Amino acid sequence: MPERSDLAHAQLRIRLGPLHRALRAAADRRGQSAARLSRPDLTPFCVTDEQVAALLDQVDAAAPVGFSPGEVSGEERDVRRAAAAIGYALPLDALAARLRLCRAEQDLLLLVALPDLDAAYERIFAYVVDDLNRRAPSAELLAATLGGGLAVPRLLAEFAPLRRYGLLRALPGDTSRPGQEFRLGDGVLDLLLGWSGDLDLVARDPGEVLAPPGWAPPANLDPAVPDRLGPAVADGRLNLIGMWGAAATQRDAALAVAAAAGRPLRTLPAGYVPDDPPGALTARLAAAARTAAALRAVVWIAADEVRDGPAEAAIVELLTLTRLPVIVSGAVPWRPVPLLTCRAYAETTLPAPDHRQRRAAWSAALPQLAADLVTDLAVRYRMSGDELRAVAAVAETGAHFAGNGRPDRIENHLPPALAAVTRGHSSAYARAVAPRRTLDDLVLPPEQYRRVLEIAAAFRAWPRVAEAWGFGRRTSDAGVKALFTGEPGTGKTLTAEIIAGLLGLDLLKVDLSQLVSKWVGETEKNLETVFRQAEESQALMFFDEADSLFGKRGDVRHGTDRYANLEVGYLLQRLEASDALVVLASNLQENIDVAFTRRFHFVVNFVRPGHAERLRLWDGAFPPEAPVAPDVDMEALARLDMTGAGISSAARNAALIAADDDGRAITMRDVVAGVARQYQREARLLRQSDLGAYASLLEGHAKQGRS
Repeated sequence: MPERSDLAHAQLRIRLGPLHRALRAAADRRGQSAARLSRPDLTPFCVTDEQVAALLDQVDAAAPVGFSPGEVSGEERDVRRAAAAIGYALPLDALAARLRLCRAEQDLLLLVALPDLDAAYERIFAYVVDDLNRRAPSAELLAATLGGGLAVPRLLAEFAPLRRYGLLRALPGDTSRPGQEFRLGDGVLDLLLGWSGDLDLVARDPGEVLAPPGWAPPANLDPAVPDRLGPAVADGRLNLIGMWGAAATQRDAALAVAAAAGRPLRTLPAGYVPDDPPGALTARLAAAARTAAALRAVVWIAADEVRDGPAEAAIVELLTLTRLPVIVSGAVPWRPVPLLTCRAYAETTLPAPDHRQRRAAWSAALPQLAADLVTDLAVRYRMSGDELRAVAAVAETGAHFAGNGRPDRIENHLPPALAAVTRGHSSAYARAVAPRRTLDDLVLPPEQYRRVLEIAAAFRAWPRVAEAWGFGRRTSDAGVKALFTGEPGTGKTLTAEIIAGLLGLDLLKVDLSQLVSKWVGETEKNLETVFRQAEESQALMFFDEADSLFGKRGDVRHGTDRYANLEVGYLLQRLEASDALVVLASNLQENIDVAFTRRFHFVVNFVRPGHAERLRLWDGAFPPEAPVAPDVDMEALARLDMTGAGISSAARNAALIAADDDGRAITMRDVVAGVARQYQREARLLRQSDLGAYASLLEGHAKQGRS
């Protein structure tokens, strides 16, 4: 069986045959022209007729001739059949099919590749263009070899596929059309020779905005908008459109309008390139605009990336000089006055998708799901079109390769698919935790337990209440907020984790030590980053010891007080606007600013556990695998006034003591020692009277500690 690279080489060798023949004909024409203008005294400084003939004979020996450019030889058909037999797409054929390259464009690409295959071609090229200093393939050389009048210059234009996709790059120097010289783009030769099989890494149009597989117009875009704006763009009545609102759907909305106009969508290179010479950014923007104009494309500008950036002024100036149709999108409007003055402008808003629209999007992405599951997903997750398609792709792949030889139900693979997509967002200010604890681990008095379940139920019900029942129009709150108060160790963090697990969300624990900055304005920026992380990753946002950030505002007595109050004011606004589930935990409710307290839908006060709760906590403190001795008296331990966190820590201490002793079992003596250590950690005194019949074990522990 032939190697893949051998088949790629064979096809190139076959294709080069007629190109050699055309190159020889071009050299013959140059020789005939030079004979009429011959100067014997210049011969030492030229490529002579004899030299070029020898060079042509040398390169011809490697490639067959006998058919013309554009023809397909029988030998090439044989190579294609051999490649098809092993399921291999020949690189040149794959490139031509993907980019729709005509035979002339393929021949141009191969001619430019010749000097990389054999350095002898450089002197041949210099002979054909009658200039020893021009050894790289030039437009003049390519036209002389392939003919076709203006066809070759058009195929070499900056907007043509060969240059637009990076297969050819123009060399600096003579930029006149005949004198422009070219080389292969990075990786193209390796691709043609079959050494690199990733076509997408080699041939890429950076300005092209393609609709992803499975694309559909975003659900929050009114279908009447593209139906109205698209034809107006197509016939020139409209050339500037603003689309303001939900960031996750801006690109899809721009694609919908461009599709309605019957035009492709492209972007401008607005990024900063280090060490750019003066004018380089303007030149790149102008070249991108010329390409868009040649392709009759609509230009899409993401205003949030351009605003206040290095390219803003250059883009505004460029768009005032052209009438290219432009769509500008952003979370907030960007309306430069010069553009509004000289262009025909219209705008629309992109509201956040409501529950009905999210449900429709989930149904479109995964039509095989049951209606109740679709409804639940629409409540819990607010995803962009790309994220929905990613979830569907990951879940379908998991179902197909389930490992039992048959496709599995896709519902079984939704949780890992959702986790794979939503856990990709991170920052230095918050840590995403996958919930591990369940309701079985939650030990609370009945009233608190019911309130916890109500929080999860409220989060599921809120979209319907806010959108379908209209309550969202009566309040500025965008989501469910809860405040947990109580002593340390009473289960506030555990409860937040369990609620996240009930809803199928991650727990995003905010690190206040990293979040709060001494620099003015930095805390607000960090807060915005964290809130966006929670919203984009569909996580429950948890602030522990929140009173340090959500504390009461005070009188302005120092310069820093004003800025501290501004931080609290910003946090208040951002908390109200966020549609994420936010839970704050504080040891003292009195420390929380009253303006925050009024905005919480739930306030749960966690009290120290009573005897019944402590008994359940002690029963659950030791894992089933732990070797607990029969003498461990849970009833006696439950009489000790300890929190859930204290009981868990004491059980862990007891296990460590037992393992260090003999490792056979955890006895009551070990547990008493673990409790004593926990009391010491809490700066409390464990008295013998607290242990009743087991007081002697405490005395033994004290003697052991003194020894």
